Amino acid sequence: MKRLYFKHPILFLVFLLTAFQFGTAQSRSNQPIQVLVSPNKADWTYAADEEVTFSVSVFKHQVALNDVEVTYAIGWEKMEPLESGSKRLRKAQEIVGSPIRTDTPGFIRCEVKVTVDGEEFRGIATAAVTPDKIKPTQQIPDDFKDFWNTQIEALAEVPLDAKMTLLPEKSTSTVDVYHISFRNIQNSRVYGILAKPKKQGKYPGVLLVPGAGIRPYAGAIAQAEKGLVTLQIGIHGIPVTHELELYQSLANGALQGYPFFNLDDVQQYYYKRVYLGCIRSVDFLVALDDVDSNNLLVWGGSQGGALSIVTAGLDKRIKNLVALYPALSDLTGYLHGRAGGWPHMFNKANSRFMATPEKIQNSAYYDVVNFARLVEVPGFYTWGYNDETCPPTSYYAAYNNITAPKNLYLIQETGHWTYAEQQTKILDWVLQRTLHSN
Repeated sequence: MKRLYFKHPILFLVFLLTAFQFGTAQSRSNQPIQVLVSPNKADWTYAADEEVTFSVSVFKHQVALNDVEVTYAIGWEKMEPLESGSKRLRKAQEIVGSPIRTDTPGFIRCEVKVTVDGEEFRGIATAAVTPDKIKPTQQIPDDFKDFWNTQIEALAEVPLDAKMTLLPEKSTSTVDVYHISFRNIQNSRVYGILAKPKKQGKYPGVLLVPGAGIRPYAGAIAQAEKGLVTLQIGIHGIPVTHELELYQSLANGALQGYPFFNLDDVQQYYYKRVYLGCIRSVDFLVALDDVDSNNLLVWGGSQGGALSIVTAGLDKRIKNLVALYPALSDLTGYLHGRAGGWPHMFNKANSRFMATPEKIQNSAYYDVVNFARLVEVPGFYTWGYNDETCPPTSYYAAYNNITAPKNLYLIQETGHWTYAEQQTKILDWVLQRTLHSN
């Protein structure tokens, strides 16, 4: 499998919030051949020991094909198949594979492939077995809270040294847009795009944390026009307004594989600066005269979903959070015979150089399942069962650790992308929690 740090489809645009409709372009209907795999329950969700079967239909120009041969593989997500084979479909819809019954919580995926006119097409469906019963494999260190409290205390000693440069070409008649930066640990800086209403007043502050990758940012200007102060940050300590070529060069060079950097040293792991940069971003927001420091929300998807939970868990100034399919969750799943979280550092391909005692131990200090335990504020969560980048097994391990109020908008067939309807639900929830909460 190819590494997925920055190359999978959603991550490049996941938090360019002006492109909410991106997910719709990834639906199945954009190909002439469609392979539809369907579980035998409408909600794709099964009780323990309930029979799971999958049926398959192949369509060409939206007309079902008969007498076509498919290959299939069925098993726990990211694991070796429990069963694989081929079958000739004699009818418009037929069951493939044997029925499965299990009392083990998790996700069973059926992958089906068909070759038509020399080209291969693929479809998947994923059955959830008691997903609310999934527990983390990751352990929480005894000194987890002390470790992070010590880091945050040290961060507080670093002067903010905020800098703001107005971007007239991005500003609108009602919103001023700035390229900003401020100091973080290790003599680094956090860079981002700030958008705030021109009209004087106090506004809710929204921190937008990014999906994985290296890219420029445009800012959440449309959301600022609704009456929010929005801060969209990058995580790599570099300005976010350069030409795309620079970020592509970094992605393919110095920063390739950054989620793996320095995990053998708990104090030097790449995400230490990233997590603290999110806390420092809250410092920046509350220092603004325009921001209501009692009305702060953090919002992100994938890597950003992880950062959203981490920030809300560590920083009690955050009052609400939004997380889409959070990465970095239950990283050690692969060491216990099941899917682990992105970036899959302990899977079969990576374990030979990553699964050392030091790295396994250190991963616990950065695993989202342990920050999920600390979340005390309402959250909006959305995802589907067909996610092949951030396995549902991994993010349910985190989600089930959250005891604060949770609003889950589940669309089973989605993968590592969203429909426009999900983004509409998110924005409605954000505006309700920030602008209309009083």
